[in-house]
Amino acid sequence: MNTKDFYGKIYIPDHEYKERVARAAKILEREGLDALIVNSTESDYANARYFSGYWPLFERAGVAIAANGDAALLVGPESAAYGKDRSRLDKVFVMKEYREGADPAYPELQASSYQDVFNSLGIHGKKLRIGVASYMDTTVIIMDGIKSNFPEAEIVRADYIMTELRSIKSANEIACLREGYRIAELASQQVIKEIRPGMTELQMVGVAERVVYECGAEYEGLPMYVFSEASTRHAISRSSYRQFQKGDIVQLNLSAKIDGYSAAIGYPVILGKLEGHRRDVVMFCLEAHRWTTAQVKAGVLASDIAKNFYKFYVDNGYQDNFVYGPLHGTGMIEVEAPWVETSSDYKMKPNMTYNVDTFISADTFGCRWEKGVAVTEDGCDILSPEIGTLYELDV
Repeated sequence: MNTKDFYGKIYIPDHEYKERVARAAKILEREGLDALIVNSTESDYANARYFSGYWPLFERAGVAIAANGDAALLVGPESAAYGKDRSRLDKVFVMKEYREGADPAYPELQASSYQDVFNSLGIHGKKLRIGVASYMDTTVIIMDGIKSNFPEAEIVRADYIMTELRSIKSANEIACLREGYRIAELASQQVIKEIRPGMTELQMVGVAERVVYECGAEYEGLPMYVFSEASTRHAISRSSYRQFQKGDIVQLNLSAKIDGYSAAIGYPVILGKLEGHRRDVVMFCLEAHRWTTAQVKAGVLASDIAKNFYKFYVDNGYQDNFVYGPLHGTGMIEVEAPWVETSSDYKMKPNMTYNVDTFISADTFGCRWEKGVAVTEDGCDILSPEIGTLYELDV
């Protein structure tokens, strides 16, 4: 089956997947590792999809890479055909370790083992050094499978390899993100056109979903956020059946996924006029958002931005409303490494991509201003439509 049947207009070409495997193999050689195993779930598919283009459903997935540059996709018992159809890697192995959470036994299945995978990739020996990435998404079952196949191997946590590979984006990756941001803004504007008191948060999620798919996204980039009033205090939450009322603050954080790349934007919408303390808080958040954008530049120490961002809150009397730092990496997952925190001891480099994610939480409400940027030598390229308008709707 031709994998191009599954591409949209903007996508990651096949040759880029091969280049990723080759770069990973060079890092393995540099680090003295014989193999790298990355593992993914349906919700955090990034590392396996980064090398293979494959996004698991129900089951888990993995990719094994040898220091010699060969690689294979690892899928669960029900995904043999799906994996072969969608993978950019030629080798696909069906393994029980990647089965779904219901834990079926599959007694008739003749599954492959990690030994089979490694033999196919030309990895031999007992005292191997095996890097495992997506460590937080590696189940006990998967780790037990690796250890039982290679009891004398040294298992090394290797998430840093994936951060190194994924931090700096290619032109194709940035194009996918830019298109996702464009669609997310179209969805946001449609919600603004349709939202009215008496409608529910979930109804507006439905409006956004319709636009995202109609305009060419493969999926939402994150579970769509449409929160109102008290729920706007939630940094992470889900929409509900709450009906909007006149005067509500409604938080939009809408997103679109393009060939695995997840782009999200966010800003508040007011069902009426925003006044007094509530207006002060929301506009300070926007001011902090603009301040952060102005700091992004190649060569800047990430921790300096985070420290001064927190100081910005303190100096303006909002330290008690501070929740988290100013930026987070973005790409295949809307929030990915590296973060920008007070402990972030790295310098920004061109084509690193971030969401400028500015959140504030008060006693009864909160808000977030969020957009995507790519680092440049002299600042940043804003990938999403610029944010800055406070929408106060006459409803």
